[in-house]
Order: sequence, then C-alpha cells, then structure tokens
Amino acid sequence: MTEQSSRFRFTKSPHVPALTVLQAAMHDFSYDRHAHEEYAFGVTLAGRQDFFSGGEFHRSPPGNVILFNPEEVHDGQPGGGETLDYVMVYAHPRQLEALFADALGHEAATDFRINETLIQDPVLRRDILELVRLVTTQVGSCIDQENALYRLIARSVQLAGALQPNHVASRPDTLLGFAREYIHSHLSEDVSLDDISQAAHLSKYHFLRLFRRQFGMTPHQYVINCRVNAARAALDAGTSLNEVAFQYGFADLSHFNRRFKRIYGMTPRQYQSHITT
Repeated sequence: MTEQSSRFRFTKSPHVPALTVLQAAMHDFSYDRHAHEEYAFGVTLAGRQDFFSGGEFHRSPPGNVILFNPEEVHDGQPGGGETLDYVMVYAHPRQLEALFADALGHEAATDFRINETLIQDPVLRRDILELVRLVTTQVGSCIDQENALYRLIARSVQLAGALQPNHVASRPDTLLGFAREYIHSHLSEDVSLDDISQAAHLSKYHFLRLFRRQFGMTPHQYVINCRVNAARAALDAGTSLNEVAFQYGFADLSHFNRRFKRIYGMTPRQYQSHITT
C-alpha cells in the first residue's frame, strides 16, 4: 500500500453537534505534530500505532484505547511495517462539559483532563466502537448516539479515578496561555513571533524556548496548526476552499492542501466531500 492508497474517512454525526468519527488505514503515511481543539478517543484495530504525545513515545497494539485531551500535541504513524487500522472519535469540549460534570457529580467540569494516554480497558473500547458504529452506519436515533457518548465519558471518568485535583497554573502556564489566546484571536492576521511573545510578556527567545518545551512544537508550527483546525471548522460550515485558504493566510490552494493533508490525511476538498455526503 502506498501513501496514496492509505484511506481516511471522516463522518459527522447527524444528531450530536461537533461529534466526528475518523476511520483510517495507514501504511506509508505519517502525521505531522499537531493538536486538535477536541477530545479524541481512539481504538487501534490492527497493526501498531506509534506516536509522540506528552513528551513520550508510545506504541499502541491492537485493542488499545488512545485518549488525547484538547490541545495535546501528538503525531502518528504505523509501526512494525504493517498497515495500521484505527478509529478515532472527536468531540468538542463544549459538547462534553455537561457530560463530564454529570459523570463527576458536579455542577460544572470545565477543562477536565484525562491523565492516561494509552489504556487497556475492554469496556471503554466497546463504548468507543459502539459510538463509531452508530455514527458511521447512521443507525439509531439522536438519543442512541447521545447515550453511547455518555457511556464513553462516564467510563473515561471512572478510569481516571475520583475527582482529579485542580491543576494550579504556574506562571509559565499562565504566560503561555496568554500567547495561545492571542494566536487564536488573530488567526486571520500575519502575526509575528514578536507579537506573540509580547502578548505573553516574555522576551522573544525565552518565549520560543519555553513554548517548544511546553508544547513540543514551535510557535510557527502551532499557528499553522490552529489555522488548519479553524479551516476545518469553516469547511464543516460549507465555506468554499478558496475563501477558507485566503481567510486563514495560506499562500494558495496548493499550500493549503499540503498543510491540511499532513494533519488530516486528505485534501480539504476530499474532507469537505466526506462531511457533506
């Protein structure tokens, strides 16, 4: 199998907002380091899934569950020379806040994070695969998909243990948070490293070192990643390719195609055709 014959298919739930399923088969393809705005819940079906995340290199054999928190930098490629088959469920944090809160028995649960990246749990695996089945085969009602998503979240919280202690933000966390907010607020502008480091109240090169250590990518790579994610949301809404490319600062469609494919495994046109069928 060549890179061109690797298969990626995105399916959006017709019932649950901001819920998307990816079915992928990869042999000679690898993702660039990137991060999604969503939570991601995946299952390795066949082959081995090798990836960097959280400052560590991971190997996921068949049957393993993979969990990514929002904005968690990772890459991915097949390992061991075999074709990698896997599925991934993406759900936006806004969609899951109430579910996490209910599963925790709290009134609110913003910014809930799951500490484990690789999990061997047959119940969670079953819950993810059932939600994938409901979305990709377009069977069942809205309440069926909502119930399947709730079971997935409830099991994730159960595996995470009792209430996780609140994370007390350090000063670098806070300053880098300012930088991320600035980037997200200026995605359609030609921002510079000076602009972003000033927003973080740090010198340019101190900021660059701190950012790379924290997120595993340069600020430039992060800006491109955020632009591609924003472009994906615009494609979901039916915006034309040319308009999306221009709005988010890509030089031309060819440049947009290359950047998008390194994160989503397909061109923007292919992606838009998937989610509108």
